[in-house]
Amino acid sequence: MADEWYFARQWWRKTPVQRKRTWQLTAGSAVAGLAVAAGAVSVAGPWDSGQRTAERARAARWDDGGGEHHGDGPAAPGAAPVLAALGASVKGGGDGAPPPTGSGLADALAPLLKAPALGPVRTASVMDVATGREVFASRPDRTATPASTIKLGTAVAALTALGPDHRFTTKAVQDGRTKDGTPKIVLVGGGDPTLTARTPTQGTPAAQRPAALGDLAADTARALKKRGTKKVTLRYDDSLYEGPVLHPIGPNENLAPITALTADEGRLDDSGHGPAPRATDPSAEAARAFADDLRAHGIHVTGGTEDADARRTATRLAAARSLPLSSIVERMLTHSDNDIAEQLARQTAVATGQPTTFKGGGRAVQRTLGQLRIPVARTAFEDGSGLDRDDRVSARLLSHVLLLAAAPDHPELRPVLTGLPVAGFTGTLESRYADEAAGAGAVRAKTGTLTGVNTLAGTVVDADGRLLTFAFMTNGASDGIAAQQSLDRLASAVANCGCR
Repeated sequence: MADEWYFARQWWRKTPVQRKRTWQLTAGSAVAGLAVAAGAVSVAGPWDSGQRTAERARAARWDDGGGEHHGDGPAAPGAAPVLAALGASVKGGGDGAPPPTGSGLADALAPLLKAPALGPVRTASVMDVATGREVFASRPDRTATPASTIKLGTAVAALTALGPDHRFTTKAVQDGRTKDGTPKIVLVGGGDPTLTARTPTQGTPAAQRPAALGDLAADTARALKKRGTKKVTLRYDDSLYEGPVLHPIGPNENLAPITALTADEGRLDDSGHGPAPRATDPSAEAARAFADDLRAHGIHVTGGTEDADARRTATRLAAARSLPLSSIVERMLTHSDNDIAEQLARQTAVATGQPTTFKGGGRAVQRTLGQLRIPVARTAFEDGSGLDRDDRVSARLLSHVLLLAAAPDHPELRPVLTGLPVAGFTGTLESRYADEAAGAGAVRAKTGTLTGVNTLAGTVVDADGRLLTFAFMTNGASDGIAAQQSLDRLASAVANCGCR
């Protein structure tokens, strides 16, 4: 047996890398949802929504390669909620694949962690999913600015607090009458981060369509006409969140003011992802769009739209429910959507009784992760998106979050894995890994990009078919593009490693 194993290893090492990758992927390796992601290659994704001008300019130079400007299209479908390779009962290895050793991984990764392109802060953690053990680490407990990789924590916290099947509800209610007897209608925001005022793309299946103000207006008009009402006043209620609405970074194209009533993320152009000019008062904009839709359905709306809290005794006329949280989480991670992240942090705060502010949402995420026994000591969650440079997490925290999402006893967290971009194929990794053949298609990871901040955390199957989670972080790099490439090499090294 020892001789057979020796010759098998020799044969495997001589096999071309691309053939290895092909066999692993064809065998359905545990790279979560890869088959679905490959089918969605044509769906362009943006770069990290938290990136700055230099990164956005570089993205724009690609020919429709996934910068902030990209074609509209249906959202990438989610993978199956339960993945056999992640939930299989194993003894000593994933599907019999031999586990890597710490020394083997150190031989592959330690030299790459010394790359000059990385900043003075450089940390790493790699974990074996089958055993739950950390198999490689380099200062894993040192906290650093995570940028958008903090969204992994936001996703896990929201799914834990609310459940993957949770839906957010936007409703129209009748709340009394004016002095002249005109019914008072109130549009009540429920914090749906994907609510839209746009006409759905033709051909989009109903199951993939976000809640639309147009549909809500049609249902509301129908209910009013049944009551014999054709004239109303309209107000809006966004009191679910207490504020402030502006992120500490101030007005920014990467994030709209956060309110519980926002359509199309307050975008003032026709974009669906990435940086864009934003409305200064998304709630009022959504209410005006709803009023226009009511008029289109034969309801005369008098006066202007104003803010007014609806009473609990108000009569519901119609409601629009969002896509399930599982789908929203996938969209957030694939496209690194800051608006969704901040909404989900506040929804986690609502569910756990924390203040519905940026800090309150961050605190709700941190506490929920702590209850899941994720290592949150010395961390700081100042928001849910990672735009705040005062956020601090460790590589070990990120790798543990992904490990938990892969755990057989936490199927509710599986959207965290299925939402991860696929290297060289989808989302924020679509235009990366062109020079990293070993990682392309095999690495699934969340990116994090701010000026001087570059992070990468995700899952990968090594050359022996072992599923691993990883987190690589660097702060202080002077060349962001070179730092990204160094992180990609680290992940690719894990993918190409039969590290024993």
